[in-house]
Amino acid sequence: MGFSSDSYAQNRNRPRGINTIQQIQKQHIIRGVKSGELTRNEFARLRNEQRQIARLEARFRNSGDGLSERERNRLKQELREANRPIYQQIHDDQQQPEP
Repeated sequence: MGFSSDSYAQNRNRPRGINTIQQIQKQHIIRGVKSGELTRNEFARLRNEQRQIARLEARFRNSGDGLSERERNRLKQELREANRPIYQQIHDDQQQPEP
C-alpha cells in the first residue's frame, strides 16, 4: 500500500513536537557515528549539547504544570540551533579514522 504524495507532504510539513525533534536529531547523530562521518570529538560535543537540552526540558517540566508556551518555544529554538552543528559536522568531510 503506497502513500500519496499529498499525504506525505502534509506529514512532512506538519509541526513537530519536542520529543520528535529530539528523536530525529539523535538518529542523525547515531547514523553519523555508524557511517564514520562523525569523529569521537564531534560525537561527544553533539551528545553533550543534546544532554543540555534534555536537562533544560526536565527543569522546565519539573518547575510547574508541564511546559508553558514560552518554555516550549525556548526548547524548540534550542533544538533548531542544535540542528545546525549536527548537519555541519556530518557534512564537514572529516572521517573517523579506521581502527
